[in-house]
Amino acid sequence: MIRNGGRLLVECLIALGATKSFGVPGESYLAVLDALHDTHGRLDYILCRNEGGAAFMASAYGKLTGMPGLCFVTRGPGVTNASIGVHTAMQDSSPMILFVGQVGTDMRGREAFQEIDYRAVFGTVAKWAVEIDDVARLPEIVARAWTTATTGRPGPVVVALPEDMLTTLTEAARLSGPAAIFEPAPSADATASALKLLAAAERPVLLMGGANWTADGRAALQAFAQASDIPVVAAFRYQDQFDNHSPAFVGEAGVGMVAHVKNLIRDADVILAVNVRFGEMTTDGYTLLSVPVPRQKLIHVHGSDREIGKIYVPALGIHAGPNAFAKALTPVKGRWTEWRAAARKAYEGTFSAPVQPGPVDMVAVSAWLRETLPADVILTNGAGNFTVWPNKFFKFGPEARLLAPQSGAMGYGLPAAVAAKVAFPERTVVCFAGDGDFQMNCQELGTAMQAGAQPIVLILNNGIYGTIRAHQERHYPARVSGTSLENPDFVTLAKAYGFHAERVASTQDFVAAFGRALNSATGAVLDIAISPEALTPRQTLSQMRDAALASQKAKA
Repeated sequence: MIRNGGRLLVECLIALGATKSFGVPGESYLAVLDALHDTHGRLDYILCRNEGGAAFMASAYGKLTGMPGLCFVTRGPGVTNASIGVHTAMQDSSPMILFVGQVGTDMRGREAFQEIDYRAVFGTVAKWAVEIDDVARLPEIVARAWTTATTGRPGPVVVALPEDMLTTLTEAARLSGPAAIFEPAPSADATASALKLLAAAERPVLLMGGANWTADGRAALQAFAQASDIPVVAAFRYQDQFDNHSPAFVGEAGVGMVAHVKNLIRDADVILAVNVRFGEMTTDGYTLLSVPVPRQKLIHVHGSDREIGKIYVPALGIHAGPNAFAKALTPVKGRWTEWRAAARKAYEGTFSAPVQPGPVDMVAVSAWLRETLPADVILTNGAGNFTVWPNKFFKFGPEARLLAPQSGAMGYGLPAAVAAKVAFPERTVVCFAGDGDFQMNCQELGTAMQAGAQPIVLILNNGIYGTIRAHQERHYPARVSGTSLENPDFVTLAKAYGFHAERVASTQDFVAAFGRALNSATGAVLDIAISPEALTPRQTLSQMRDAALASQKAKA
């Protein structure tokens, strides 16, 4: 069969199992767009408003489904806009493939219009960056990109598509399907060694994370933790990967880490870390474990050998996929029941917080949502102090999911929510966004409207860039600079995009407003009035400022 490279690419992606893609059109990949014209219902193209939003959607889709999130963008400005999603997918360990148009091979190296060296630009951001230079090799490259994105530590791949590679005719055969690749399993000796170390512990901790868990793997790990009575801590923004209602679950090691989780990791004598990359947030700035040799005996299990020993020298390193390892475990017994029980009690206590100052009390709102949202809800958020509510004041059951960026990227929440509705249109999807965070990608309401993938968006509107204001007040008290926002009418804006929208001006108004949002066929945006004072659940803005001023006075 003779067809051009653009059509061959699309045929290969369909054969691999792709059904959704996200993008912004460009003249550099017109042949791909032409091929997608005939694939509605097989490989849908979700038309986005900005390449950054499209890349966020692809990253979130990969994290949610385990299939590579596909993103198509044009060269130069298009791909640089999309780079934020590639960075996020890398830090999230999310499978993603970014296809980007490129100048023709006859123009490379001349700094032609919008030309970029993609290998150079993305070499340290993506798992792999490659450029097609022979249309006959297109199936080979696409197959490798798919495998690279999904195996080991999942992550993003960037594939550059020169225009002439997409228009050149070829008889190359399309792919017949994805490779059946099983994750590496631990040897019997490795598993036995890990269990022996745990059995000898006095204060064990199980630290888990990563995005490539299966339902069976998660269930096996939970069964092991509960039978062994070992406390489980989730890595930063992966608390949805373990049932928070389990008596074994004791909290998340992430930004704003609560004291009992810090103490648990610091005081542990054995840490079983499964599928975890040791990032700054999970380690409290690399202070909870000494670098490079931790005081705790560390058992590090990961599907990528490159993660083991990358920062910490483990007492035992096991190259194994998380699901295969979890299924190989058998319960261990020890004298640590009180250790686990105390941590669980402390975790339960984290949901209590003072009444928040201002019009809407998010402690009360979060408590209601925690009891009311469906078991399979998908929560999303970007970055900001507001993320404490979906991240620290919600309990994720085995069916619930959290899409939140380990990269700390503002603007991720809304595109992630759109991607979630594309993947699972029947599920309730709730996006938490600050007013600053929302405006990073609010134009993607248009994508949601056009795609019929409209979530519920809660805008926590306090008129400031809250996280930076908090840092200002702690380090430069009473010297506000560049953190006050003058916002548009979010209700009018959302209605212009076809959403149900309303302002929530008091705590008592929230339940009825959320009910109307939940029953709306158009998705909904709720503009929630939050006081700038309510920056954190347990310390007001004024208290931060007063404490910093008192400290300065004491030092003077």
